[in-house]
Amino acid sequence: TGRARRRDAGRKKRQTTMNPKELRIVFMGTPEFAVPSLRALVAGGYNVVGVVTTPDKPAGRGQKLHRSDVKLAALELGLPVLQPEKLKAPEFVAAMQALRPDLGIVIAFRMLPEVIWAMPRLGTFNLHASLLPQYRGAAPINWAVINGEKVTGVTTMQMDEGLDTGDMILKEEVVLDEKETGGSLFDRLSGVGAKLCVRTLEAIEDGTAIYTKQDHAAATKTTLIKKQFGIIDWNKPAAEIECLIRGLNPWPSAYTSMNGKNLKEK
Repeated sequence: TGRARRRDAGRKKRQTTMNPKELRIVFMGTPEFAVPSLRALVAGGYNVVGVVTTPDKPAGRGQKLHRSDVKLAALELGLPVLQPEKLKAPEFVAAMQALRPDLGIVIAFRMLPEVIWAMPRLGTFNLHASLLPQYRGAAPINWAVINGEKVTGVTTMQMDEGLDTGDMILKEEVVLDEKETGGSLFDRLSGVGAKLCVRTLEAIEDGTAIYTKQDHAAATKTTLIKKQFGIIDWNKPAAEIECLIRGLNPWPSAYTSMNGKNLKEK
């Protein structure tokens, strides 16, 4: 297929090496989870030529414009920021082309169209907070705790047209603590992910990256966490309730009601 030929051609290009710190990197992300990776790239002297994040949006009672965590970090680091409303918009595609990216890195962003993820000559890789093919999709950190997993981790994968379906590059396992919360695991995986991000870009650049296809039959998918998920069902086993409370800490938190009044976890 056309996509397969483009992917194979891109991998052939990877045989030509250069100093990884000369690679022109475009970083794409939004929440706090992506910030340690961005900081690690800059601290390591890597050439981040642009940061793509979501547009500022009104938030809170005052409806003040909210800037993403990635944008705040990028501005602090003195990096140029792009905030497209639409990822297929001609002006954004042109802006990306003007950056002449060698490599794209995506962490907790939006679904990218092929015109963007296929643009860098070395392709685009994504850092996902699970051991793929498990927990594809949103909120894999919370669901790992809620489901009582003993081990989770982070995976880097080459982006393709699917949702977390690309060929895997590197993985790093993390053992969950008995009292692990969604918040504590978030912090741990973001740090582990930052190191894996750097290792992955170096492997891609020097041609040592090994691409492993996912077992799609073994894949599991997750959904966004919603506030109503925090309602405790007292008919469930105590162990499940305890995992739910930890997995939804700090947000949206688990709660119950008494005499018709909601009692939030403190």
